[in-house]
Amino acid sequence: MTIEQRRVGNLPAARTGMVGRRTELAEIRRLFAGAARLVTLTGVGGVGKTRLALEAAAELQPTFRDGVWLVELSPLGQGALLAHTIAEALPLADQTTRPMVDVLADYLAERELLLVLDTCEHLTDACALTVQELMRAAPGLRILATSRRPLDAADEEVFTVEPLPVPETDDPASAQADAVVLLAERAAQSVPGFAVSDASRAELVRLSRRLDGLPLAIELAAARLGEMSVGELTDRLDDRFTVLGETDEVVAGTEPPWHQALRTAIGWSHQLCSPAERLLWARLSVFAGTFDAEAARQVCTDARLAAEHIPGLLADLVDTSILIWQPTGGGERYRMLDTLREYGAGWLRGLGEEDELYRRHRDYYQVLAHRADTAWMGPDQTAWHERTVTEHANLRAALDLCLAEEDGHAALKLSGELWFLWFACGFSKEGRHYLDRALALAPAAGPAHAKALWASGLIAIVQGDAETLGRVAGTFRTAATGETDESAPAAAAYLEGANFTMNGQMTRTAEVLDAAPRPLPASGRYQAGWFLARTIRAFAHVHLGQFADAAAVADDLRAECARHGETWAHAWGHYMRALAALGLGRTDEAADHARTALDGKRRLHDSLGIALVVDLLASVAVASGHAERAAWLLGSAEQIWYTLGVPQVGQPELVAARKKCEAQARRLIGNDAYETAFDAGHHTALDTCIAYALSSSGVPPQPPSPTPAN
Repeated sequence: MTIEQRRVGNLPAARTGMVGRRTELAEIRRLFAGAARLVTLTGVGGVGKTRLALEAAAELQPTFRDGVWLVELSPLGQGALLAHTIAEALPLADQTTRPMVDVLADYLAERELLLVLDTCEHLTDACALTVQELMRAAPGLRILATSRRPLDAADEEVFTVEPLPVPETDDPASAQADAVVLLAERAAQSVPGFAVSDASRAELVRLSRRLDGLPLAIELAAARLGEMSVGELTDRLDDRFTVLGETDEVVAGTEPPWHQALRTAIGWSHQLCSPAERLLWARLSVFAGTFDAEAARQVCTDARLAAEHIPGLLADLVDTSILIWQPTGGGERYRMLDTLREYGAGWLRGLGEEDELYRRHRDYYQVLAHRADTAWMGPDQTAWHERTVTEHANLRAALDLCLAEEDGHAALKLSGELWFLWFACGFSKEGRHYLDRALALAPAAGPAHAKALWASGLIAIVQGDAETLGRVAGTFRTAATGETDESAPAAAAYLEGANFTMNGQMTRTAEVLDAAPRPLPASGRYQAGWFLARTIRAFAHVHLGQFADAAAVADDLRAECARHGETWAHAWGHYMRALAALGLGRTDEAADHARTALDGKRRLHDSLGIALVVDLLASVAVASGHAERAAWLLGSAEQIWYTLGVPQVGQPELVAARKKCEAQARRLIGNDAYETAFDAGHHTALDTCIAYALSSSGVPPQPPSPTPAN
């Protein structure tokens, strides 16, 4: 995450131009220019709250020193994870045991930024409590929320978003009304060569009135203009009662009540779908966030809906604006607007398929997690990293269902097999949330219980939680004793060794690891445990002064990683090899290995690994007499440690090494020069920092000048 990105934020690029809303945008700017700190945009579904919020946020962006950050809450089913979701949207990856809302409050305390909380209506209580706590802690924080109903938070400014203006007369100027302009633009996108003429203008005006100026209704209607003329479409919408009769049951209980024009447009669009399209629309409502065609195929097909028809049906639903197509680096994905997903969910309930489809969804993501776990220590590791992070919302929804149904075995299995997501991909706090609940729900022994225990131990390591690690290491050792899995002993040794290492007992670490099996097991559910055990054995050698032995263990580890085509542990092997080389006084060799380690950690977005390696490169630099470079790199690493929580994960030897490096650099260039270089590294974009750390020489880059606030 770059410093420039931190300042700018994570707002997506607009897919289409904004039509109208100049008065609303001016009012939102006025509110934030005054005393307002929380502005909630309310209104019926489909009125354009999200689009307006994003446009307003983009206009306000230059006025916030630390950026504008979008937090999409639609995929989140549990208010308990609200603070985690906000943190995930920010450049914040705290892996300590502190409550996430406290971490957020500290992070935001001295920042000036705008949070955009989109789609809050299903989490209003949690949102109200969280925003109030954050605003108390962070005077520079402003929040723009979208919700069908107010949050009822203290000092909340509620701004009701109305439909787009529709023309009251049929004169030529009526074509300039915002609703008509939007309809004409979307019609041109659906029908090549479409243009507003004197003849079509009147029909467009009549249709925009029929749709009451609701943007989503207009989008759905315009998507059908390739099938019929504007006049034919309007005539069909005139007969509302049949459609409303179909949709009343589906939307009963929705808060607030749906606008009649939107109900008509959605129900009419649903009517025009083929039976297979309707069924797929309903079944796709079980997905959280985005999904791909394979997931749709696996979850939604049966005797009534053939798998081979799914690609064509997805394309049809995109063409009619029911689905949004999103090309990504990992392939094509799809998502459904909340209002349309709710409509589909209502039909799914009406069909009596809701429970079955949610279980199919859970089962699919359990299989996906198992495949990722099995393949993690192999050549497809980077691809699995990207895929599981992309599927994060769906994996979370699957875990939530396991817990809601009190299916302890399923919860243990899924949360345990996602150990790599929690441990290696930066989601340790969320992992702890799910693992603690799964273990409490199903305390009985068994393979799934043991794997979840092991995952809990890994999280304790990355969080620097020595107390939990000590307890879990002993419990897992007992569980592993009864395991027939030949990879379990190395996994148990890793947890025990890490526990001793965290307490600075390197001799005990060495004893535990030396008693562990040496050859890599041919199979097992804890294959990663062997690689991790070799990593920590090399670490113990380094800090016992046994540098040649450390190099030998690291070389053995790297060779095995190379045979597996693996990246994550391979990078740790290079890190350990660099530590050993530095201990032997071979600074050039240490720098080469450290840069290779950094490249591996960069590719997997491993913030913890990046921070540790940059710290090490600073030590290499000062040992080579390049104190300014060392100070600059220490500043770069500091910005990462700030997001992680516990510097050097609280490990005594790592803390001591960093302090030694800092003292040497200060002594060589003086306090003033050290502070100048450190501050430059601390305020430079992280990708620039990494590029400089990966280079072998050169003048440290300088951070960009701050963006002035308006």
